[in-house]
Amino acid sequence: MTHKAIDDRFHQLVSVHAPLRQLGTGFTFTEGPLWHPKDQTLLFSDMPADVRRKYTPGQGVAEVMRPSHKANGLTYDAQLNLIACEHSTSSVVRFAPDGRREVLATHFEGRELNSPNDVVVRSDGAIFFTDPTYGRMEGFGVPRPTVMGFQGVYMLPPGHRPGDEAVLVSDRYMFSQPNGLCLSPCEKFMWVNDTDQANIRFFDVGADGQLRNARIFASGIQEAGRPGVPDGMKVDDKGNIFVTAPGGIWVYDFHGIKLGEIGVPELTANLHWGGADWSTLYICASTSVYELQTQTRGKEESFMKPGAGAGTAASLSAPAIQSGGLEIETVIDRLDPARCALIVQDMQNDVIIDGGAFAGSGSPVHAKQQNVVANSARLLEACRRCGVLVCHVWFVCEPGHPHLGQHSALLRGLKEANALVRGTWGVQPAQGLEPQGDDLVIEKMSMSAFPTSRLDAHLRMAGRDTIINTGAWTNMSVEHTARTAADLGYTVILPEDACSTMNADWHKASVNFAMQNVATVTNVDAVIAALG
Repeated sequence: MTHKAIDDRFHQLVSVHAPLRQLGTGFTFTEGPLWHPKDQTLLFSDMPADVRRKYTPGQGVAEVMRPSHKANGLTYDAQLNLIACEHSTSSVVRFAPDGRREVLATHFEGRELNSPNDVVVRSDGAIFFTDPTYGRMEGFGVPRPTVMGFQGVYMLPPGHRPGDEAVLVSDRYMFSQPNGLCLSPCEKFMWVNDTDQANIRFFDVGADGQLRNARIFASGIQEAGRPGVPDGMKVDDKGNIFVTAPGGIWVYDFHGIKLGEIGVPELTANLHWGGADWSTLYICASTSVYELQTQTRGKEESFMKPGAGAGTAASLSAPAIQSGGLEIETVIDRLDPARCALIVQDMQNDVIIDGGAFAGSGSPVHAKQQNVVANSARLLEACRRCGVLVCHVWFVCEPGHPHLGQHSALLRGLKEANALVRGTWGVQPAQGLEPQGDDLVIEKMSMSAFPTSRLDAHLRMAGRDTIINTGAWTNMSVEHTARTAADLGYTVILPEDACSTMNADWHKASVNFAMQNVATVTNVDAVIAALG
């Protein structure tokens, strides 16, 4: 099938004689083509069949997921996690390369989304998606009533926590059925098409992601007798728009002037560039998938850049092996600050600072390796800012240690070292971790923060049922406190980089084995993000 040039500039993008090659056929209705930059394979949705498929050059098409929740639009983020719009679940989800699935968003203002349809990721990690109602119709999804009352464009902002609601970035009642969308190469503008209205709108994109200054970019994208509607849409690296339309794909320049048409023998649903140099256009059209060699390249997305894929495991909330062999969750569920208390335990000069009574144990060295003072200070600041109850728990002994039991080696060693004596430098908090404002200071004379203090009473009186557990030493005071807290019915969150002990081996053993049974093991950044 030949193509049609309306403007001479079309020849610079596509040869009118460029052959269209069919890569596979016999599918139900294809959508969401997406090229993997490392595997050099094409992923696509066979939406009504509830299947995700993959085309591998030289090998053909294979099924990779069933059911796929009738997923439609697909893209990758900078870490090469797959972002999918699922019609059956009304969800935007994320898949790690190993297949782990995480739901990113399902609701807005307490109501379930219609059926997320197409999706793009901005270079800062913001995810934009359209939300028409097609996924609630027979064939393309699961028939069910709509509850939203309008069809819009949404964003999941950078740092979005899985499960948080999406942010509406468009006017509520501008669109009938918003469908394809794409960001300009400079990311200052966005195009969004409307299948029912047969047009494309052009927007300014604010730093906050809001779509402003709407204007019609192209209209009348429909013809009697020629099947095809605005559906999938992509932009090349020069700012030209390629959109599905009657007869195949229509091409517009940045200003909305139609340059030409790419002829496709079937009703065309979506497209994306791929191949070794990103100049091959892959086209999903009804029962088939096609490829077309072009003389342009797709707009460079984050996943197309060299180095894409770094840190993939860290982007999901499931446990991942981190550097140093620690098993932690780098994304955790949202925390309600009004129900949380931060415990900063035994972060005292004698315990973790050079010149302290226990400096010979190696604890100051490990504290520096963990950057524990700076990490704890950062967490303290965030907790104070959002209303988390801050509790400094200190081990304090009277001069001569007259009331300190001598039934264990740890307590005998504390007395022998003349450590943590009231009124001395050693009992004071490490510099940068001093109590402020409404912080509580709680004294104890035990490894766990609970048995010899009023900590439990303070927490219950304040209505706090979640403990963010930090301090020194990981395998002693911190671990004992986590175990006791779990027995008392508290939820325990352990940011491991705000804890330290005598050496990395003891720390790792406590974190990977003991703590996993009684706490959610994570890091300071994840806790701060979860607190909002």
